[in-house]
Amino acid sequence: MIVEVMNIIAGLVLAAGIMTSIPAVGKDIARLAKWLGRFQTIIGIIAIIVAVVYFSLLQGTVAIIAGLILVMGILPSIPAIGASLEKLAKWLGRFQTIIGIIAIIVGILGLI
Repeated sequence: MIVEVMNIIAGLVLAAGIMTSIPAVGKDIARLAKWLGRFQTIIGIIAIIVAVVYFSLLQGTVAIIAGLILVMGILPSIPAIGASLEKLAKWLGRFQTIIGIIAIIVGILGLI
């Protein structure tokens, strides 16, 4: 259950730019997503750790991908593999909004 919640939170941060287009509640969700965006790196680290500890095929994979995009700024400081992870995260970052929507959907479906 914790991986699903992390997917929803990470997805909100990643898809913050399009949240205002949701009718009725979009502005409130966008405000929440922008507030969560201040903790982007922390959310990314927690998403990766939770995904590794509670790994399930779909939920864990989505959480790791979302987490990598969220921690893109600190990846170069990881010895040996930091540069490669940063390249991967930058490439994935081009699909940030789509990955955010997928993370939200996968997280909600996991909770049902």
